[in-house]
Amino acid sequence: MASLDVEWIVVFDEIYKALSVTRAAETLGMTQSAASTALNRLRAYYGDPLFTRTSRGMLPTPRADALHPVLRQVRERLDEARAGGPVFDPATTQRSFRICMTDVGEISLLPRLLNHLQSRAPGIHVAAEKIGPDSARRLEDGAVDLAVGYMPQLDAGFYQQSLFEQDFLCIASLAHPRIGKRLGKAAYAAERHVEVTTAGTGHTAVLDKALASAGVARRIALHVPSFLAVAQIVAETELLATVPRHYALVMGSRERIRHLGVPHALPRYAVKQHWHARFHHDAGNMWLRQTIAEIMPAAVMRPPTR
Repeated sequence: MASLDVEWIVVFDEIYKALSVTRAAETLGMTQSAASTALNRLRAYYGDPLFTRTSRGMLPTPRADALHPVLRQVRERLDEARAGGPVFDPATTQRSFRICMTDVGEISLLPRLLNHLQSRAPGIHVAAEKIGPDSARRLEDGAVDLAVGYMPQLDAGFYQQSLFEQDFLCIASLAHPRIGKRLGKAAYAAERHVEVTTAGTGHTAVLDKALASAGVARRIALHVPSFLAVAQIVAETELLATVPRHYALVMGSRERIRHLGVPHALPRYAVKQHWHARFHHDAGNMWLRQTIAEIMPAAVMRPPTR
């Protein structure tokens, strides 16, 4: 049996719409004989007349009615592929996106993103997961669409776009008996601290390296695996915590804590979004990246790099 030719599918679809071989040929810019030849080959392929001449034109047979939705979809998919992919309309699309991020990202990004989607893209569902050792592989496999945070391990081999620069603040309870509106080096060294140890993100390493280079040794009283409870712990104890600025600002409106400048020079670092080259031209992925860049505070709209 001969292979199904794409041109036959196009001719079939136009005849089905126009109920005329002549008008179908005119629409496609081909001769009537070429359209008739394509129809005859399609009839032989399916073993059915497909269209019967009547006083109302070339009416489809039951077999043609059954085939039309399938062949129409094939034509649409081929047209989309030729045009560069399907059009992504966030207002009507039903789609799920998975983003890996730190818990700081969950606190600062997710509320903004979900509020934005509620009115502009109600059919979009978001799933968040923690950045981990296998995040690079999951981005490559397409299990994760995007990674957001400070992840120097993803700088090579992935597209990336800087969203904003981040630095550190120290937070303390408003009721702290020894800490007021300013924090000196002696107090920073004397007080006990909370330290967050998170896998897959590099800002804790940036902080530890900078303090070690300055010869500063914090008195760590508590290690926790995430930032989620740090602000509450600080608000209810005499512990201090050195945290990313965005986290401190967000949690300052929720807990009884004050923001304090860190009395040591600490480097700034870039928070970025990362994605794999396989999905660089995916319309939905492009929209998600653009959306996150627009809603993040102080986002730096620079072209992505590899």
